[in-house]
Amino acid sequence: MCKTGKIRKGIVIICNLDTRGEDIVFVTDLIRRFGHNAILLDFSMEEPPPVPGDIRCEDVALRGGLPIETVRQYYRTDREAATNNQIRGATAIVLDLIKEGKAHGVIGIGGATSSLVSTGVMQQLPFGMPKLMATPMASNPRYTEKCVGTSDITMHNTVLDIVKMNPLLKAQITNAVGAICGMVEITLGTEFSFDRPVIAVSSFGFSEMTAQTSLGMLEEAGFAPVVCHAQGKGDKGMEDMIRDGMFQGVLDLCTGGITEHLFGGNRDPGPDRLMAAVRKGIPVVLAPCGLDFLSYGGRTDKLEATKDRVQYVQDSFRTQVRTTADELRQAADVIAERLNHSTGPFTFLIPLQGWSSINREGRSMFDPEADAAFVTRLREKLVNKDAIREVDLNLYTSEFARVAVDELTRLFKLTQGGAV
Repeated sequence: MCKTGKIRKGIVIICNLDTRGEDIVFVTDLIRRFGHNAILLDFSMEEPPPVPGDIRCEDVALRGGLPIETVRQYYRTDREAATNNQIRGATAIVLDLIKEGKAHGVIGIGGATSSLVSTGVMQQLPFGMPKLMATPMASNPRYTEKCVGTSDITMHNTVLDIVKMNPLLKAQITNAVGAICGMVEITLGTEFSFDRPVIAVSSFGFSEMTAQTSLGMLEEAGFAPVVCHAQGKGDKGMEDMIRDGMFQGVLDLCTGGITEHLFGGNRDPGPDRLMAAVRKGIPVVLAPCGLDFLSYGGRTDKLEATKDRVQYVQDSFRTQVRTTADELRQAADVIAERLNHSTGPFTFLIPLQGWSSINREGRSMFDPEADAAFVTRLREKLVNKDAIREVDLNLYTSEFARVAVDELTRLFKLTQGGAV
């Protein structure tokens, strides 16, 4: 415990000392002034650093599987191999520090290379552990997507490069250090417990009322619901968490990530949507919200190619384009192929009065013929025909939420011998 009465926490600083100097010294001193232990982990790949870290680059390299001399050679001839080795070694070392109770948070400070290595380590650390990357690369969406992925990493945009201390840069680094110190002081940690089965609920604006209504119903039924925002990264994160065993069931209202991936939409969750639950064998209730449109906002090429279709313009960033019957047949093929491998119970609910808040009678996105083409193809391709259940409701209603929750409860009881 430090003089202020706070419990000292260990904060790992991931950096490359061969190209960093007084800025890292400033970070180390500031963390100590805040009353915490600074652990300097040096992953330097280019040159021998002027001063050693608390964890030397030689140790990081060997833990990754290569001697530092080889890493330095690869840095010039096969940079990806060098980088991956240092990520591998640093990750193993930080995980050891966590197990030993010596590390409670991680901060990275630097440019592109530091961001790549530091967040590469952070992505493999426990959910809930404070992780912060301070870098001017935080303003670049391509780097941010690569660095954060589906992990709970905080990106701090320094605006300025982390080179040569000056009053402006000092202010940004101070803010970053203050953030990580605050995080480790009030964090809830990485151990989470629920007193009831945890259910993932996929949702976004066009299913929001249904999702919100279902939460109370799920709680009344004895579940703990956790909402995952199906904007691409959120539903991909949901897949990762299912794979890690964090959920015991899924109310998958928004399966539109399938069409987003097939046809290059903005909400693309990648090629493995639905597969985590299929492999885990947990009960799943699915619905087609999001399959009825594609998110092409800001994509002039896509919007031009689909200009003859119905479009729903929310704002300058978000435009939804109605999917065609042929596109929905292709989506049905993919969904059926994946669900046919399921090791657990599932039901696909089809709301006959429309699949979202903008796909209902009287709205421009309402296209029952295209929706019916999906259902026909799904019924053709799905082995378990009884798993398709048509409901004479619109998805965006509390009544549909009731049907979905009741069905998930039924499936869950099947897997638990009749108990929730």
